[in-house]
Amino acid sequence: MSSPELDPGDIELSATEVGRDLLLLITGGARHIGAASTAYLDAGDVKVTTSAVPHHKEHTITESIAMRVAAALHRTVTVVMGIHYDHLTQEGIARVVEIVNFKVDQYLFGQNLKR
Repeated sequence: MSSPELDPGDIELSATEVGRDLLLLITGGARHIGAASTAYLDAGDVKVTTSAVPHHKEHTITESIAMRVAAALHRTVTVVMGIHYDHLTQEGIARVVEIVNFKVDQYLFGQNLKR
């Protein structure tokens, strides 16, 4: 699987309303499904379940994003993520995480404006 160079504009977040629930799809580079995390409210607490494709690392990000968005919006949220860039350094990985978190923050800010 080859991929383009890391470009912040290449990482995309799309949101789909599924009834009362929310599906966030976050992709970049060589797009694929690496992990999916679903966070939901249970007696006031946010719980999460995750499924990860072997040898992929997206679950390290999807869990925290799903929990954060579910807590902020008080709804069940599934985050599906697949981002791959060839030969990323630790700094490159940190940059991807930063970009993803920024895009999630932007999404949440937009949702708060709608309320």
